[in-house]
Amino acid sequence: MSVTNRIKLVVTGDDFGYCPRRDVGIVECFHAGAITNVSLLVNGVSAACAAELARRYNIPIGLHANLSEGIPVCRELRQNCSLINDRGVFLGKMGIRKALAQGRLHMSEVRQELSAQVELFRELTGQIPQHMDGHQHVHVLPKIREEFAQVLREHDIPYTRVPIEVGLHRCAWIKEEVMEFYRGVEEDALNTAEIFKSYGIRWPDVYIGLSTMGENMTIKNIQRALDYSNQPLHNCLTPQRPLYSPTSRSSTSIELMTHPGYPSVLSEGGCGEGPDDFSQSWERLHEMKVLKDPLLHSYYNERGIQLCAFRDL
Repeated sequence: MSVTNRIKLVVTGDDFGYCPRRDVGIVECFHAGAITNVSLLVNGVSAACAAELARRYNIPIGLHANLSEGIPVCRELRQNCSLINDRGVFLGKMGIRKALAQGRLHMSEVRQELSAQVELFRELTGQIPQHMDGHQHVHVLPKIREEFAQVLREHDIPYTRVPIEVGLHRCAWIKEEVMEFYRGVEEDALNTAEIFKSYGIRWPDVYIGLSTMGENMTIKNIQRALDYSNQPLHNCLTPQRPLYSPTSRSSTSIELMTHPGYPSVLSEGGCGEGPDDFSQSWERLHEMKVLKDPLLHSYYNERGIQLCAFRDL
């Protein structure tokens, strides 16, 4: 990595408010300097307590917009709504994608729910989100991305996430079925970048997080992703070719998406229907340990990488 190009690294802890045990781990990571930002699930069972923790410890906080897991925030959408199933909960990570492909989602309801989540975020935190992204990357899905962009502009939310990771396809350790989902996310994100740009929405120059999820988070993999991120523009596939140009800028901004925390227990957590398998697994604790590892922080220091929040970009 070039020493002449200053790196600003935002490390975001997603799913804040999903579970008290997860929240405790995320706060510990913040105190240890392992993460710099959190992303709040306002329909998570511990959302109110998580917002209070962020206020108490001055943790920079954004909104993790959720259209795929749990119960809608907007009460009007909790019955007879295209976003939910017959049990009254969102359709799931793959279910929402299937419904969208079949033309069964009403975009007016998408807008209504996203706006309700922004308003609840304001009530819980006393501020607008410093950034807003999508749980399970729903914010870059076709049609939904336009509604998402409109909501960000209406509420003056400046930053989002565009999940395209340089070098992802070289990561042979990612299981093929997982990689297939990631390819879909990248394709959607590529088609989203110009839309977000047209609305004046900003995002970090580089995204990292797909290759380092769960068990795949290692110091080596984070280093590899950071090294790829600073390759010359003509060697990289990035969502912001007109905006991202390390050769003409003094710094590069990067977001590392993470999911640390103590594993959830079956009776506690989730967004109204209990915690998912990933939240209950050892992988959350694994991420927390890697992010706090002194060897990783020595690497940051050696490479002159400055950890910061979205508000510092």
